[in-house]
Amino acid sequence: MRADITSLFGLNVYTNQGTYVGKVNDLVFDVDERVVSGLALSDINRDIFDVVTRGVILPYRWVITTGDIVIIRDIVKRFKKPAKEEKED
Repeated sequence: MRADITSLFGLNVYTNQGTYVGKVNDLVFDVDERVVSGLALSDINRDIFDVVTRGVILPYRWVITTGDIVIIRDIVKRFKKPAKEEKED
């Protein structure tokens, strides 16, 4: 998949199941191989990621397609926070 890398900045990222993941803030490059190796996301979906950082980096191999948005393989099951147990009074 070839694309102008600047066209990826600012795109919303969704899973192939339609779940919002985040927004492309930056790219991670493998300089030796001359390929994009990851997407640095900001404005991440906190229902998926239980992190204290402002963003995450996803492997570029998860990208299915790019266009007006970026579609990645469904990762929700892999990262979804466990449901909080309800406290008994």
